[in-house]
Amino acid sequence: MPVLAGIAAVTLAFVAGCDSGGAGASGTTATPAPVAPSAQSVEQQYVDVVKTVGPSVVLVSTNRGLGSGIVFDTRGDIVTNNHVVSGSHTFQVTLASGKQYPARLVGGFPADDLAVLHISAPGLVAAEFADSKNLLVGDIALAIGNPLGLQSSVTEGIVSALGRTVNEDNGVTLPDVIQTSAAINPGNSGGALVNLQGQVIGIPTLAATDPQLGGGSAPGIGFAISSNMVKNIATQLINQGTVTNTDRGYLGVQVGTTTSGGVLVIQVEQGGPAAAAGIKAGDVITAVNGTATPDPTTLSDVIAGLKPGQTAGVTVTRPDRTTQTVKITLGQYPG
Repeated sequence: MPVLAGIAAVTLAFVAGCDSGGAGASGTTATPAPVAPSAQSVEQQYVDVVKTVGPSVVLVSTNRGLGSGIVFDTRGDIVTNNHVVSGSHTFQVTLASGKQYPARLVGGFPADDLAVLHISAPGLVAAEFADSKNLLVGDIALAIGNPLGLQSSVTEGIVSALGRTVNEDNGVTLPDVIQTSAAINPGNSGGALVNLQGQVIGIPTLAATDPQLGGGSAPGIGFAISSNMVKNIATQLINQGTVTNTDRGYLGVQVGTTTSGGVLVIQVEQGGPAAAAGIKAGDVITAVNGTATPDPTTLSDVIAGLKPGQTAGVTVTRPDRTTQTVKITLGQYPG
Protein backbone atom coordinates (compact mmCIF):
# COMPACT_ATOMS: atom_id res chain seq x y z
CA MET A 1 0.00 0.00 0.00
CA PRO A 2 1.55 3.34 -0.99
CA VAL A 3 2.58 5.69 1.78
CA LEU A 4 1.56 9.29 1.27
CA ALA A 5 3.88 12.13 2.18
CA GLY A 6 3.43 15.91 2.22
CA ILE A 7 5.61 17.68 -0.29
CA ALA A 8 7.70 20.31 1.44
CA ALA A 9 10.71 21.75 -0.34
CA VAL A 10 14.28 20.49 -0.12
CA THR A 11 17.64 21.85 -1.25
CA LEU A 12 18.61 21.11 -4.84
CA ALA A 13 22.17 20.58 -6.05
CA PHE A 14 23.01 20.84 -9.74
CA VAL A 15 25.51 18.63 -11.53
CA ALA A 16 27.00 19.86 -14.79
CA GLY A 17 26.45 17.62 -17.78
CA CYS A 18 29.19 16.50 -20.12
CA ASP A 19 29.23 17.36 -23.80
CA SER A 20 30.06 14.25 -25.75
CA GLY A 21 30.19 16.03 -29.11
CA GLY A 22 32.96 18.15 -30.56
CA ALA A 23 32.97 21.22 -32.71
CA GLY A 24 34.70 19.30 -35.48
CA ALA A 25 32.32 16.34 -35.56
CA SER A 26 31.37 15.29 -39.08
CA GLY A 27 28.16 13.82 -40.47
CA THR A 28 24.78 14.84 -41.70
CA THR A 29 22.10 16.83 -39.92
CA ALA A 30 18.68 15.24 -39.56
CA THR A 31 15.78 17.00 -41.23
CA PRO A 32 13.16 18.16 -38.68
CA ALA A 33 10.03 16.03 -38.73
CA PRO A 34 6.89 17.82 -39.90
CA VAL A 35 4.45 18.73 -37.14
CA ALA A 36 0.75 18.19 -37.75
CA PRO A 37 -1.42 21.30 -37.31
CA SER A 38 -3.43 19.49 -34.61
CA ALA A 39 -0.26 18.80 -32.63
CA GLN A 40 0.85 22.40 -32.99
CA SER A 41 -2.55 23.51 -31.72
CA VAL A 42 -2.25 21.36 -28.57
CA GLU A 43 1.29 22.57 -27.99
CA GLN A 44 0.21 26.19 -28.33
CA GLN A 45 -2.63 25.55 -25.89
CA TYR A 46 -0.12 24.34 -23.28
CA VAL A 47 1.92 27.49 -23.81
CA ASP A 48 -1.18 29.69 -23.51
CA VAL A 49 -2.27 27.97 -20.30
CA VAL A 50 1.10 28.54 -18.65
CA LYS A 51 1.08 32.20 -19.74
CA THR A 52 -2.42 32.60 -18.29
CA VAL A 53 -1.93 30.85 -14.94
CA GLY A 54 1.78 31.45 -14.37
CA PRO A 55 1.39 35.01 -12.99
CA SER A 56 -1.06 33.69 -10.36
CA VAL A 57 1.31 31.05 -8.95
CA VAL A 58 3.69 32.27 -6.23
CA LEU A 59 6.61 31.00 -4.17
CA VAL A 60 5.92 30.84 -0.43
CA SER A 61 8.95 31.09 1.84
CA THR A 62 8.76 30.47 5.60
CA ASN A 63 11.30 30.06 8.36
CA ARG A 64 10.85 26.30 7.88
CA GLY A 65 11.10 25.90 4.11
CA LEU A 66 9.58 26.60 0.70
CA GLY A 67 6.27 25.87 -0.98
CA SER A 68 3.86 27.25 -3.54
CA GLY A 69 0.66 29.28 -3.46
CA ILE A 70 -2.05 30.71 -5.70
CA VAL A 71 -3.33 34.29 -5.87
CA PHE A 72 -6.93 33.75 -4.79
CA ASP A 73 -8.14 37.34 -5.28
CA THR A 74 -6.78 40.73 -6.27
CA ARG A 75 -7.02 41.98 -2.66
CA GLY A 76 -3.89 39.98 -1.84
CA ASP A 77 -5.18 36.69 -0.47
CA ILE A 78 -2.95 33.71 -1.26
CA VAL A 79 -4.20 30.15 -0.81
CA THR A 80 -1.71 27.37 -0.06
CA ASN A 81 -1.41 24.13 1.90
CA ASN A 82 -1.56 24.32 5.66
CA HIS A 83 1.52 22.10 5.94
CA VAL A 84 3.50 24.71 3.98
CA VAL A 85 2.92 27.35 6.69
CA SER A 86 2.31 25.20 9.78
CA GLY A 87 4.72 25.89 12.63
CA SER A 88 6.15 28.99 10.97
CA HIS A 89 6.06 32.56 12.21
CA THR A 90 7.52 34.46 9.24
CA PHE A 91 6.19 34.34 5.68
CA GLN A 92 7.30 35.82 2.37
CA VAL A 93 5.59 35.61 -1.01
CA THR A 94 7.54 35.91 -4.25
CA LEU A 95 5.44 36.68 -7.32
CA ALA A 96 6.17 35.23 -10.75
CA SER A 97 7.65 38.65 -11.60
CA GLY A 98 10.27 38.16 -8.89
CA LYS A 99 8.88 40.84 -6.59
CA GLN A 100 8.83 39.84 -2.92
CA TYR A 101 6.34 40.80 -0.23
CA PRO A 102 6.04 39.99 3.48
CA ALA A 103 2.88 38.03 4.27
CA ARG A 104 0.68 37.43 7.29
CA LEU A 105 -1.29 34.31 8.06
CA VAL A 106 -5.04 34.86 7.71
CA GLY A 107 -5.93 31.38 8.94
CA GLY A 108 -5.49 27.68 8.39
CA PHE A 109 -7.65 24.58 8.42
CA PRO A 110 -5.45 21.53 9.11
CA ALA A 111 -8.30 19.04 8.53
CA ASP A 112 -8.29 19.90 4.80
CA ASP A 113 -4.62 21.00 4.72
CA LEU A 114 -5.49 24.49 3.49
CA ALA A 115 -4.37 27.94 4.62
CA VAL A 116 -4.58 31.55 3.45
CA LEU A 117 -1.85 34.20 3.56
CA HIS A 118 -2.30 37.91 2.80
CA ILE A 119 0.04 40.35 1.09
CA SER A 120 -0.27 44.01 0.13
CA ALA A 121 0.79 44.20 -3.50
CA PRO A 122 -0.48 46.07 -6.57
CA GLY A 123 -1.48 44.50 -9.86
CA LEU A 124 -2.12 40.97 -8.64
CA VAL A 125 -3.54 38.49 -11.14
CA ALA A 126 -6.09 36.20 -9.47
CA ALA A 127 -6.46 32.65 -10.78
CA GLU A 128 -9.78 31.39 -12.08
CA PHE A 129 -11.05 28.29 -10.26
CA ALA A 130 -12.98 25.62 -12.16
CA ASP A 131 -15.98 23.63 -10.91
CA SER A 132 -14.25 20.38 -9.97
CA LYS A 133 -17.56 18.48 -10.17
CA ASN A 134 -17.16 18.65 -13.95
CA LEU A 135 -13.80 16.86 -14.01
CA LEU A 136 -13.46 13.59 -15.88
CA VAL A 137 -10.81 10.90 -15.61
CA GLY A 138 -8.52 11.42 -18.59
CA ASP A 139 -8.71 15.23 -18.58
CA ILE A 140 -5.31 16.79 -19.25
CA ALA A 141 -3.79 18.46 -16.18
CA LEU A 142 -0.76 20.72 -15.76
CA ALA A 143 0.92 21.22 -12.38
CA ILE A 144 2.49 24.66 -11.92
CA GLY A 145 4.55 25.46 -8.86
CA ASN A 146 8.01 25.72 -7.36
CA PRO A 147 9.36 22.17 -6.93
CA LEU A 148 12.73 22.12 -5.16
CA GLY A 149 12.60 25.92 -5.22
CA LEU A 150 12.65 26.05 -9.04
CA GLN A 151 10.13 28.83 -9.52
CA SER A 152 7.36 28.53 -12.12
CA SER A 153 8.07 24.92 -13.12
CA VAL A 154 5.46 23.00 -15.12
CA THR A 155 4.72 19.28 -15.37
CA GLU A 156 2.02 17.57 -17.43
CA GLY A 157 -0.27 14.59 -17.02
CA ILE A 158 -3.91 13.65 -16.75
CA VAL A 159 -6.60 13.31 -14.10
CA SER A 160 -6.02 9.69 -13.11
CA ALA A 161 -8.89 9.24 -10.63
CA LEU A 162 -11.50 11.26 -8.74
CA GLY A 163 -12.99 11.10 -5.26
CA ARG A 164 -9.97 9.53 -3.56
CA THR A 165 -9.70 9.59 0.23
CA VAL A 166 -6.04 9.77 1.23
CA ASN A 167 -4.10 10.15 4.45
CA GLU A 168 -1.16 12.45 5.04
CA ASP A 169 1.73 11.22 7.15
CA ASN A 170 0.61 13.57 9.96
CA GLY A 171 -2.68 11.70 10.36
CA VAL A 172 -4.84 14.16 8.39
CA THR A 173 -7.50 12.48 6.23
CA LEU A 174 -8.37 14.29 2.99
CA PRO A 175 -11.64 13.37 1.24
CA ASP A 176 -12.64 13.87 -2.40
CA VAL A 177 -9.05 14.21 -3.63
CA ILE A 178 -7.94 14.29 -7.28
CA GLN A 179 -5.29 11.78 -8.35
CA THR A 180 -3.04 12.95 -11.18
CA SER A 181 -0.12 11.63 -13.21
CA ALA A 182 1.41 15.12 -13.46
CA ALA A 183 4.69 14.94 -11.54
CA ILE A 184 4.35 16.34 -8.02
CA ASN A 185 7.69 17.10 -6.37
CA PRO A 186 8.81 18.69 -3.07
CA GLY A 187 7.86 22.36 -3.20
CA ASN A 188 4.80 21.84 -5.43
CA SER A 189 2.65 21.93 -2.29
CA GLY A 190 0.08 24.71 -2.53
CA GLY A 191 0.58 25.33 -6.25
CA ALA A 192 -1.88 24.95 -9.09
CA LEU A 193 -3.22 21.92 -10.94
CA VAL A 194 -4.92 23.40 -14.00
CA ASN A 195 -6.96 22.31 -17.00
CA LEU A 196 -6.49 23.27 -20.65
CA GLN A 197 -8.80 26.26 -20.15
CA GLY A 198 -6.29 27.76 -17.72
CA GLN A 199 -8.55 27.17 -14.71
CA VAL A 200 -7.36 25.78 -11.38
CA ILE A 201 -8.88 22.34 -10.77
CA GLY A 202 -6.94 21.58 -7.60
CA ILE A 203 -4.00 22.26 -5.31
CA PRO A 204 -1.18 19.66 -5.47
CA THR A 205 -0.68 18.41 -1.93
CA LEU A 206 0.62 14.84 -1.73
CA ALA A 207 2.97 12.56 -3.58
CA ALA A 208 2.82 8.81 -3.12
CA THR A 209 5.91 6.98 -1.91
CA ASP A 210 6.60 3.29 -2.27
CA PRO A 211 8.03 1.39 0.74
CA GLN A 212 9.45 -1.18 -1.68
CA LEU A 213 11.59 1.60 -3.15
CA GLY A 214 12.90 2.54 0.28
CA GLY A 215 10.34 5.29 0.64
CA GLY A 216 11.17 6.72 -2.77
CA SER A 217 8.63 8.48 -4.94
CA ALA A 218 6.06 6.35 -6.73
CA PRO A 219 6.15 7.81 -10.26
CA GLY A 220 2.93 9.14 -11.72
CA ILE A 221 0.90 9.12 -8.49
CA GLY A 222 0.16 12.53 -7.02
CA PHE A 223 -2.85 14.02 -5.26
CA ALA A 224 -4.52 17.43 -5.27
CA ILE A 225 -7.26 19.01 -3.16
CA SER A 226 -10.24 19.74 -5.42
CA SER A 227 -10.92 23.32 -6.48
CA ASN A 228 -14.43 23.30 -5.00
CA MET A 229 -13.07 22.39 -1.59
CA VAL A 230 -10.37 25.04 -1.93
CA LYS A 231 -12.92 27.74 -2.80
CA ASN A 232 -15.18 26.75 0.10
CA ILE A 233 -12.49 26.67 2.79
CA ALA A 234 -10.46 29.66 1.54
CA THR A 235 -13.56 31.87 1.30
CA GLN A 236 -14.52 31.07 4.90
CA LEU A 237 -10.99 31.74 6.17
CA ILE A 238 -10.89 35.08 4.36
CA ASN A 239 -14.35 36.21 5.48
CA GLN A 240 -14.37 34.82 9.02
CA GLY A 241 -10.83 33.83 9.94
CA THR A 242 -12.13 30.36 10.70
CA VAL A 243 -14.14 27.52 9.14
CA THR A 244 -17.70 27.00 10.32
CA ASN A 245 -19.05 24.84 7.48
CA THR A 246 -16.60 22.02 6.87
CA ASP A 247 -19.01 19.90 4.79
CA ARG A 248 -17.54 16.86 6.58
CA GLY A 249 -19.20 14.39 8.91
CA TYR A 250 -18.13 14.14 12.56
CA LEU A 251 -18.54 11.37 15.14
CA GLY A 252 -17.11 13.09 18.19
CA VAL A 253 -14.86 10.31 19.46
CA GLN A 254 -11.18 9.77 20.12
CA VAL A 255 -10.09 6.29 19.12
CA GLY A 256 -7.14 3.94 19.28
CA THR A 257 -6.08 0.65 17.76
CA THR A 258 -6.98 -2.83 18.99
CA THR A 259 -5.87 -6.36 18.17
CA SER A 260 -9.43 -7.59 17.83
CA GLY A 261 -10.40 -6.14 14.44
CA GLY A 262 -11.97 -2.87 15.48
CA VAL A 263 -11.31 0.66 16.77
CA LEU A 264 -11.34 1.27 20.51
CA VAL A 265 -13.28 4.33 21.68
CA ILE A 266 -10.97 6.06 24.16
CA GLN A 267 -13.00 9.22 24.76
CA VAL A 268 -16.43 10.49 23.76
CA GLU A 269 -17.11 14.20 23.28
CA GLN A 270 -19.77 15.32 25.70
CA GLY A 271 -22.91 16.29 23.79
CA GLY A 272 -21.43 15.07 20.50
CA PRO A 273 -23.08 12.80 17.93
CA ALA A 274 -21.59 9.56 19.30
CA ALA A 275 -22.53 10.44 22.89
CA ALA A 276 -26.11 11.23 21.81
CA ALA A 277 -26.35 7.74 20.27
CA GLY A 278 -25.12 6.04 23.43
CA ILE A 279 -21.55 5.19 22.42
CA LYS A 280 -19.21 5.14 25.41
CA ALA A 281 -15.51 4.85 26.14
CA GLY A 282 -14.53 1.20 26.04
CA ASP A 283 -16.78 0.36 23.08
CA VAL A 284 -15.12 -1.00 19.94
CA ILE A 285 -16.35 0.32 16.57
CA THR A 286 -16.17 -2.49 14.03
CA ALA A 287 -18.10 -1.06 11.06
CA VAL A 288 -19.85 2.02 9.66
CA ASN A 289 -22.70 1.51 7.22
CA GLY A 290 -21.54 -2.07 6.79
CA THR A 291 -17.94 -1.14 5.96
CA ALA A 292 -15.46 -2.77 8.32
CA THR A 293 -13.28 -0.37 10.33
CA PRO A 294 -10.29 -2.42 11.49
CA ASP A 295 -8.16 0.63 12.28
CA PRO A 296 -8.48 4.38 12.96
CA THR A 297 -7.36 5.28 9.43
CA THR A 298 -10.18 3.28 7.86
CA LEU A 299 -12.70 4.78 10.27
CA SER A 300 -11.49 8.29 9.34
CA ASP A 301 -11.73 7.43 5.64
CA VAL A 302 -15.33 6.27 5.96
CA ILE A 303 -16.50 9.22 8.07
CA ALA A 304 -14.67 11.71 5.84
CA GLY A 305 -16.83 10.54 2.94
CA LEU A 306 -20.07 11.33 4.82
CA LYS A 307 -21.79 14.67 5.32
CA PRO A 308 -23.05 16.55 8.39
CA GLY A 309 -26.65 15.60 9.16
CA GLN A 310 -26.30 12.25 7.43
CA THR A 311 -27.32 9.18 9.45
CA ALA A 312 -24.77 6.39 9.74
CA GLY A 313 -25.18 2.90 11.13
CA VAL A 314 -22.26 2.34 13.50
CA THR A 315 -21.64 -1.21 14.68
CA VAL A 316 -20.05 -1.47 18.12
CA THR A 317 -18.96 -4.27 20.41
CA ARG A 318 -19.58 -3.47 24.08
CA PRO A 319 -17.21 -4.40 26.91
CA ASP A 320 -19.59 -7.27 27.76
CA ARG A 321 -18.98 -8.58 24.18
CA THR A 322 -22.50 -7.83 22.97
CA THR A 323 -22.75 -6.28 19.50
CA GLN A 324 -25.12 -3.52 18.49
CA THR A 325 -25.60 -1.25 15.47
CA VAL A 326 -26.66 2.26 16.50
CA LYS A 327 -27.89 5.08 14.28
CA ILE A 328 -25.81 8.26 14.58
CA THR A 329 -26.67 11.61 13.01
CA LEU A 330 -23.27 12.99 12.11
CA GLY A 331 -22.27 16.42 13.28
CA GLN A 332 -20.23 19.21 11.69
CA TYR A 333 -16.47 18.65 11.72
CA PRO A 334 -15.11 21.44 13.94
CA GLY A 335 -13.27 24.21 12.10
